[in-house]
Amino acid sequence: MLWHMPRNTKKIYLTFDDGPIPEVTPPVLEMLGQWNAKATFFCVGENVQKHPQVLKQVVEQGHRLGNHTFHHLKGVEVSTETYLQDTALCQQLLQPELSEAAPMLFRPPYGRFTKGQRTALSAQYRLVMWDVLSADYDSRLSPQVCLQKSIRYTRPGSIIVFHDSLKAWDRLQWVLPRYLEHFSRKGFTFATL
Repeated sequence: MLWHMPRNTKKIYLTFDDGPIPEVTPPVLEMLGQWNAKATFFCVGENVQKHPQVLKQVVEQGHRLGNHTFHHLKGVEVSTETYLQDTALCQQLLQPELSEAAPMLFRPPYGRFTKGQRTALSAQYRLVMWDVLSADYDSRLSPQVCLQKSIRYTRPGSIIVFHDSLKAWDRLQWVLPRYLEHFSRKGFTFATL
């Protein structure tokens, strides 16, 4: 499983889970564009199915796609067969937008799946985790604390998780532009996985 990228360059790997949705993903894309930042979007199949035009925007702006299951399943609560079928359903929707040369990416919702699910998926996907969790989904955190923690734990090569979801938007819309500005001014760039 991939927890971070090489530490020897001033690159940060932004990831966004749970979209795409029209209320949040386009404003996120606009913020990324202001800093020439690229990101990887781990998409939920249900949202891809409902909002294919938003997915196209993500791809057209040079970002990368990853699979986050069709129904945002918690792997430890379902059978391996169900989990793999749900993942395959999401992949069918993403496939037309993916480059054939690029490895398929997968991130388990909640960061939780069983050893059997992990083993089965690793034969087909690059399994992507993270070393910085922004906690933008946590309504108990102020945007300021969310930003401070995200900055404090980010290092060269970090993979950071944000969420292009309604649940996270109150914090994300405040945190993301400040995070991008902070690291851009320190000479970092933002790349896709």
